[in-house]
Amino acid sequence: MLLHLCTWPEVEAYLQNSKGIILPIGSTEQHGPTGLMGTDAITAEAIATAVGEKNQAIVAPTISVGMALHHTGFPGTISLRPSTMILVIRDYIVSLAKVGFTRFFFINGHGGNVATLRAAFAETYQYLEDLGLSHEIRCGISNWYMCSSVYKLAKELYGDQEGSHATPSEVAVTQFLYPHSAEKMPLGEAAQGHAIYGAKDFRRRYPDGRMGSNPNLASPEHGRQFYDLAVAELSQGYVNFIAD
Repeated sequence: MLLHLCTWPEVEAYLQNSKGIILPIGSTEQHGPTGLMGTDAITAEAIATAVGEKNQAIVAPTISVGMALHHTGFPGTISLRPSTMILVIRDYIVSLAKVGFTRFFFINGHGGNVATLRAAFAETYQYLEDLGLSHEIRCGISNWYMCSSVYKLAKELYGDQEGSHATPSEVAVTQFLYPHSAEKMPLGEAAQGHAIYGAKDFRRRYPDGRMGSNPNLASPEHGRQFYDLAVAELSQGYVNFIAD
């Protein structure tokens, strides 16, 4: 059930039986020379939608711009500042909490969002406490790419060439969802192991945007496997989260 395709009476009826909602969140940022700019949002949205279908759960509109300041040296990247993102997350949760939602299950596709999400939850709990609502509210993050089954398969298929950004696993999922994106090109060895100190420094150290990855190893067939594994694992994760 996609929230934006529901009517308000349908949402009101849903709340009579469930207080849970799934919120996909990703980023719009460079993903190396072959990866789609929307990779993190595309993957989170598709997986979250499938998890919602399996659990008859409402899925909120995707938050497709995240915290990606370190990628803004590459054309096309859009980023929120952490302080802005905290307010966006707070407003999402508060709007939904006021009408009865109490369990907010974020399915995340971008590692750069994690610290800011946790900070947003802390601020939101305090804000809701001031409104007298926080004793029932719970927020959780599940990074689909860190699902144990997904992580295991990525290591089996790609080994050290999985890397940590513009990875073949995430690129494979976009290729499964959008087969026309299955582009390959000559790639040299990807830089890795450097700390990140800002957008200019990132582009200097990672000139083509990859971090230790070889996205040429990706395929739509691999993407289907990652997708199925993530949906199965996160569907159970959602059930457990709602029951807590």
